[in-house]
Amino acid sequence: MSRIIRIVAFGMGLCGGIVASQGPEFAQQYRQRLGGAIDELRQVITRFDADAQASGETQASAIARLRSNTDDFVSRQGAAMQANVERLGRLEAHRGAMMQAGPFSRIALMVRDGDQDVMEAVYRDFEPALPVTEEGVLSSAAGFVVLWGGLLLLAGFLRSLWRRPRHPARA
Repeated sequence: MSRIIRIVAFGMGLCGGIVASQGPEFAQQYRQRLGGAIDELRQVITRFDADAQASGETQASAIARLRSNTDDFVSRQGAAMQANVERLGRLEAHRGAMMQAGPFSRIALMVRDGDQDVMEAVYRDFEPALPVTEEGVLSSAAGFVVLWGGLLLLAGFLRSLWRRPRHPARA
């Protein structure tokens, strides 16, 4: 029985290593998507700024003019552009923080402060890969050790419970 438990624990440890190795890969694909979202928003805002300047407006005054328009459609476009400007600022700040963070901190930063839309897009298109970076290897090893060691500890604990002598009830 002990041998079977060790084999199962080893197999589960391998599975844990494979799953844990995907954290750095997901974060890497997230950073790529984040960069793409930033580039696209910059293009949209640059075109808007050029149109505003051609009309003798600043970005802020053009947005305010759109938002104050009595036409609901035009007003909504002003609100949408304001949201684009604000989102670009958040995404750039987030990307900067991720670039400054250490390898494992990036994963935590992505989980804690990640952009939900970008995260969902990465999840939809995620392609598992075996990262061969230091971060990927360490994540794999940690996942293996946690599941393998955890299962062996649990099996040992359960075995000790089963082997305890039962004391007869006193009358």
